[in-house]
Amino acid sequence: MKPQNQQRKNREGIVYSTSQNFDYQFSTTDSVEETLPPSKQNLKVMLDKKQRAGKVVTLIAGFVGTEADLIDLGKKLKSKFGVGGSVKDGEILLQGDFRDRTIVLLMADGYKVKRVGG
Repeated sequence: MKPQNQQRKNREGIVYSTSQNFDYQFSTTDSVEETLPPSKQNLKVMLDKKQRAGKVVTLIAGFVGTEADLIDLGKKLKSKFGVGGSVKDGEILLQGDFRDRTIVLLMADGYKVKRVGG
């Protein structure tokens, strides 16, 4: 359970109540998002070099599912290509231009993949 002052911050729209029997019901936003099967995923593969000192990275975005499944997919791609990268903000980042190889590998696993950008 959250500390009392933390609970107060999560109240949406209620400032004060004069009712003695009022008990605020906190909304539960801790819902676990299920990972969609690969055939229902719509992944976007793109090349990016903004704010990266001119270095090129491959971004895979659009994954719908748990953070653990996204991390597993990122590990699989990084190990297949032998490159570094990271998983953050719901995106997989691979160091270097691996768009074509990524698309082929993801399609072989059953994902719907779209190449975005030039």
